[in-house]
Amino acid sequence: MGIRLVSGLRGQPPAFWLNVAVKALLIFLLAFGAFSGLQQFEGKAFAWRLATYPIAAFVIPVIWAVRARDTAYPYVADILLTLPFLIDTAGNATDLYDTVWWWDDVNHLVNWALLSGAVGALAWRNRIPKGQTLAYVVGFGAVTAILWEIAEYFAFIRFSEELETAYVDTLGDMTLGLAGSAVASLIAALSPRRQQA
Repeated sequence: MGIRLVSGLRGQPPAFWLNVAVKALLIFLLAFGAFSGLQQFEGKAFAWRLATYPIAAFVIPVIWAVRARDTAYPYVADILLTLPFLIDTAGNATDLYDTVWWWDDVNHLVNWALLSGAVGALAWRNRIPKGQTLAYVVGFGAVTAILWEIAEYFAFIRFSEELETAYVDTLGDMTLGLAGSAVASLIAALSPRRQQA
């Protein structure tokens, strides 16, 4: 049994190992943020991040294991879906949100491009028509950007010093998230499609 497992792991593609590394680093940084007691994690809702980010990181593996094991594993979508949560957690761990003024804005643009890119990769993989891909990816990005801002408000903004500037910041974050989603939708829709078998 052990030999078969080791032999199976040796034959995994590089994307498998990148996926494992991204998820392992995310879990490590989440635990570090939740339990280190360092100042940069205060007021950042790390208990909520510890509870919810792993769900996002493992949603594709669970769905694939239950419904699609007879197809190739969607490494690109899985990595793209996990990266925004890793980048956010790493930004908090290195205190970039409080020390680099543009970090939060760039995160909303890039992370929503990555997050929406996961949906785009799944649409591309399943050969969904270009127009539908555009709609799915932008719609997913817009909805998740709104839900993120609602969650931020309830998790820590309503009781923080940021409340006075939260309206402008929220509008900016949603705009950047939508822009990132639009970029991802164009890439997914305009990428050359595989030929039908």
